Amino acid sequence: MKIYETKDGKNYLLPFILVTSLFFLWGIANNILDVLNKHFQDAFELSKAHSGLVQAAIYGGYFLMAIPAGKIISRWGYRSGVLTGLILFGIGALLFIPGAGINSFYFFVLCLFIIGCGLTCLETSANPYITVLGDPSRAAQRINLAQSFNGLACIVAPVLGGQLVLANDNLTLPYTIIGVVVLLVALLFTRVKLPEIPDEPVEATDGTTAEHRGLWSAPTFVLGVTALFLYVAAQTGVNSFFINYMDENLGIDPTRAANLLGYGGMGLFFVGRVTGTWIMSYVKPWLLLTLYALTATLSMLVIIFGQGTPALVAFFVVYFCESIMFPTIFALALRHVKGHTKEASSYLIMSIVGGAVAPVLMGWIGDRAGMALGFLVPAVCYAVIFIYGLYYGNRQKSNAR
Repeated sequence: MKIYETKDGKNYLLPFILVTSLFFLWGIANNILDVLNKHFQDAFELSKAHSGLVQAAIYGGYFLMAIPAGKIISRWGYRSGVLTGLILFGIGALLFIPGAGINSFYFFVLCLFIIGCGLTCLETSANPYITVLGDPSRAAQRINLAQSFNGLACIVAPVLGGQLVLANDNLTLPYTIIGVVVLLVALLFTRVKLPEIPDEPVEATDGTTAEHRGLWSAPTFVLGVTALFLYVAAQTGVNSFFINYMDENLGIDPTRAANLLGYGGMGLFFVGRVTGTWIMSYVKPWLLLTLYALTATLSMLVIIFGQGTPALVAFFVVYFCESIMFPTIFALALRHVKGHTKEASSYLIMSIVGGAVAPVLMGWIGDRAGMALGFLVPAVCYAVIFIYGLYYGNRQKSNAR
């Protein structure tokens, strides 16, 4: 059975391909931020903590828009959520054109906030939709495969940003291209009808359905929201200050560091997602998550206390280990909330606000104690994700007895 087929033989290949394309688009938007962070520090003479508002704006949009996005897809369906997201995304990107003339850091922050609201609608719609396009037992594989295209965007965005933004000081061109492409994709989705797949109630041990028990009665979901918050905090923090660390601790200039981030770190991130999808055919998703989280935690200690080549290699190991974390945590958290999938998705997407917290905190530490110590923040995040993986595994073993 293919991962986009149900047990009764329904084939969802076409909607799977269309929705998967969205993962690439928001991957570009999210990962070009890491170049903007350094660009705004130089262009507007900002502190590291102040430049953290770049991430705070877009991830703040995730926090504020997640519940409304959930209401949209619950009321009008996944397709409406996708269209709303694409339109907001396109408008926010095209506003960079007048932004270049205004040349105000806070105007750019507003543009990024609008983009963040659009991405929230896209992720709230696409992530859960991918998990239900086939056999539920293969949801983690399905979302990891779709997220692989997000990983591909992670390679393209830093390199694109490094060449256009850092090397040529041009903010308008990349966002103009992004805005036009996104609005064209929105036009395509107006012509395509996506099948609506309703939530299926699941019988609880006490004979009631998940709807009757309530969403927050599932501990693996509640802890999954926390784990996802910490993962996005860690990923965003590592990405945001990778270039600063390379410059200050290893003596690598920003443009070369952007290429290392794109080809090296994000390249391994992409490889990790592709191979993770395959490995999950043989290893339970929670176990792979646990092993990768432990490895990332140990690698982060090398980054904090090491130097030279070992620290650089440790960064690459972290990117590889990060690869499966978001889609796997997302799929595991939704596993026991059927009947509440759309609502649960909105809370999980809201947890992406973790990306607004870590860069500011890491920047504050970096300004006062050096950038290396700022990476204590993601180290703690990975450690908690490791504990979540162990907890989920123990719950699964207990339920199997």
